[in-house]
Amino acid sequence: MPPPTLRILLLDDHQIFRTGLRLILERESSFSVVGEAGDGTTALALAQRTSPDVIVADVHLAAEDGITVASRIRALLPATKIIFLSSDGDVALVRRALDAGGCGYLLKDNAAQDLIGALEATRNGGVYLCPELASALLKDYRQRDPGAAPAAPVVLSERELEVLRHIAEGLRNKEIADRLKISQKSVETYRSRLLKKLGYSSTAELVRHAIREGLVKA
Repeated sequence: MPPPTLRILLLDDHQIFRTGLRLILERESSFSVVGEAGDGTTALALAQRTSPDVIVADVHLAAEDGITVASRIRALLPATKIIFLSSDGDVALVRRALDAGGCGYLLKDNAAQDLIGALEATRNGGVYLCPELASALLKDYRQRDPGAAPAAPVVLSERELEVLRHIAEGLRNKEIADRLKISQKSVETYRSRLLKKLGYSSTAELVRHAIREGLVKA
């Protein structure tokens, strides 16, 4: 059975770039672009009207902050996922985008090749970072607060660590299940257990934890 159609809203203030993204996405039968916006006001109105599954948003809009716009939309439509696109790979900006609930962050230089993978990861509850940013985040977390007292460690089983590592790598539940030779239901159970055990409420927080703990290769 084919996957359900993923309904996507594009938010970018460059018409040519939006057109290019639409052409890429419309090649895939499981994606549908339900609207385009070049500013936050238009995006908010379109999102309320179309209830997209995912918004692909530029971080820097002409007169607005794309992360703030995305946060406003998610406050009204909490089920809508956000994938951020930018030519700016500043680590602080990436952290802020993830903290705002972003499920992916891509650099515009490699958006075409990575966007499909990011959308598929998002469809299955995952988080996607392009390799350059995953590496930069890992290095940043290793360098931050070197003298801070460590919190009491949470002990994870070997299987929980394996599932967490694959989640951070952006694998879908089915891909994790196939790789570990367990059922998708088991993967979902492990994901829920990890959230509860580590005290998190989102997959993005699991990914940040995996990066911080060095479970994802730089």
